Amino acid sequence: MRIAMLGHKRIPSREGGVEIVVTELAVKMAARGHEVTCYNRSGHHVSGKEFDEKKMAEYKGVHLKYVPTINGKGLAAVSSSFFAALASAFRKYDIVHIHAEGPAAMCWLPKLFGKRVIVTVHGLDWKREKWAKGFGSRYIHFGEQCMVRYADRIIVLNEGTKKYFRDTYGRGTTVIPNGVERPVRREARLIREEYGLDSPYLLSLSRLVPEKRADLLIEAFRQVKTEKKLVIAGGSSDTDEYMNKLKKMAAGDDRIIFTGFVQGQMLEELYSNAYLYVLPSDIEGMPLSLLEAMSYGNCCLTSDIAECTEVVEDKGELFRQGDADDLRDKLQCLCDSPDRVKRYRDEADDFICSKYDWDDVVEKTLNLYR
Repeated sequence: MRIAMLGHKRIPSREGGVEIVVTELAVKMAARGHEVTCYNRSGHHVSGKEFDEKKMAEYKGVHLKYVPTINGKGLAAVSSSFFAALASAFRKYDIVHIHAEGPAAMCWLPKLFGKRVIVTVHGLDWKREKWAKGFGSRYIHFGEQCMVRYADRIIVLNEGTKKYFRDTYGRGTTVIPNGVERPVRREARLIREEYGLDSPYLLSLSRLVPEKRADLLIEAFRQVKTEKKLVIAGGSSDTDEYMNKLKKMAAGDDRIIFTGFVQGQMLEELYSNAYLYVLPSDIEGMPLSLLEAMSYGNCCLTSDIAECTEVVEDKGELFRQGDADDLRDKLQCLCDSPDRVKRYRDEADDFICSKYDWDDVVEKTLNLYR
């Protein structure tokens, strides 16, 4: 099949969960003999131009095309998805696969030219603080309505989102979750040299945006009696004000380390050597960082939102969403209970890697295309 993908920022990239998903799908589909083209944004990496990658025409058999992008809050996604949808409409594709609700506002364009259109909802983006009001909120809802009307198939990542589309629009969707690869664990070398991490630490990894609740984690951790450090890994995304707030909250506690955006070996070492992984989010689609953390055999503590509880089941610990006191108590308990942590660690990797396999995800997606 000839397949186009759009709605992501850039691949190969770890700028967000959408980019990881598009990379995995595109590369594995190309390896199966399909002709896959991904429409990348122009412009700079979301965490800063120092992370920009060299533009490529191809990556592991996937064709890469770059579309015009108007840089600016909200404008980058709108402009790039419009030009990508326009380009896909005029080319010979069997399937145009659009990722995320905002870019889905353009799904009528390739549909107008006879293309089969698939949309993956990576989360109900209008819930995020960044898009909670104003033009952004209206545009996200418009994208949602467009996909309901024009998409041939809609993919969602969990049962909760499936229920939302059924109850709100009477629209059927297909649940295809994200996947994860079984990783190779790395010894601490770069993280020891860069951050002095030569003893057990707590890790939280995400874009530093309000709905990920790093502020709640800092508030709770500061009250925990432990010598273990807290590593907060991830860059900002149009949220410098929030980043500054986090650093002010952490000021005076030298146990708290901010790494900024990480990838490659540094990221692998952070996952491989953590004592505990913490995900305090209020909103998720299907948290890839949680899948990755468990695939490295980490004990995970997450908020009790459905998107997290569906993943961890009984193989991790939960705290009440938004409750700093409950989070503090759970952190203290796990810091003081290495045997309990080890019990979760011993089960996490086999459980998650067998339950969420990228090859299964790709095959289910191709069957939906067919």
